[in-house]
This record gives sequence, C-alpha cells and structure tokens, in this order.
Amino acid sequence: MARSGGDSPRHQGHGTATVSASATARVKPVAVVLRAYKTEHAIYGTVLVSALVAVGWKFDTDWEVLVFIVGTVAVFWLSHIYSMVISREEARAPHGRALMAEWLTAAHESVGMVLAMLVPAVFLLLATVGVLDEYVAYYIALWVGVGILAVLGFVNARRRGRSWPRQLVNASLTSAFGLVIIWLSTLVH
Repeated sequence: MARSGGDSPRHQGHGTATVSASATARVKPVAVVLRAYKTEHAIYGTVLVSALVAVGWKFDTDWEVLVFIVGTVAVFWLSHIYSMVISREEARAPHGRALMAEWLTAAHESVGMVLAMLVPAVFLLLATVGVLDEYVAYYIALWVGVGILAVLGFVNARRRGRSWPRQLVNASLTSAFGLVIIWLSTLVH
C-alpha cells in the first residue's frame, strides 16, 4: 500500500521533532526561572521582598506598596551587581567590553533577586487593577514568600532522597526559619 508524503516515517519523525522543539522552547524559560529561584540571590530576594511587603502596611494602597518594593529591590539588585563586579576585580582591572561583560555576568547571576519579586508583585498588581481586594492581595503577597521558602525546602529534601515525612519537616523548618528572618528584617526596615 502506497503512503502519502505526510504518512511516511520520515515525515512523521519530522513532525514529532517539531512538536518536541516547540515544547522545549516553551519549557526552557520556565526551567531558567525555576533554577534562578533556587539561587542564594533569589532566596535573599524572597526574604527581602516579604519584609518589604510586611513594612508596606504604612502605605495607603497596594500600588504604593508595589512601587516601594520595585524601587527597593532595584536598588538592592544594583548594589549586588556592583559588589560582585568590584569584588571580582583583579590587579589589572578590565576595560571597555570586558568590564561590560563583568556587569552583565553579575546581573545574570543575581537576577534571582528580581525574580523573587514577581509573585508578590502579581498579587499587588491584581489589587491595583481591581481584580482582588487590596487586603486580600496584600496578605497573599505577604505570605507567598514563606510559601516559596517552604517549596524550596521541600524540593531540596526531595532532591536529597529524603522520605515524605522528612521532606515535609524540611519544608516546615525552612519556612519557619525564613519567617523568623523576615520578621527580623522588618524590625530593621
């Protein structure tokens, strides 16, 4: 029996490769974001953003809290980039393109700090456009950081091959310790 061009094994494999490539193209940015969330910069950013949301109660609207968070995280991120570049300088400081490459590398390595702001910012933004009640959005934004820390604790324990109870304990301890650090951060902000 003769096959049409679309039914040949050669064309079937090609179609599968196309689907696989497009699926991979969609998954890759998600994988990059998830990897960035496991970095020390993202964990620090999660604690920082949670503390900033907690002290943001003094503002009248969630929009003001959001602007406060974005501005503060931007300054802290630039500070991290600056400190990374300065600490890496050798006796002969790089010039021109090499220095720009150092700045871009530092920005890329510390981008987790900015990504840590995204989830709470989404809820605050939903309140500013009227999708969520301001108090509901504020409290979700406040507690989502603790949830992220719990997920990271769970994933780390799972990756180490711990049992389900130990994974849950690790998630609880990670989020509880994170909550203490967030609380301490609110005291100094």
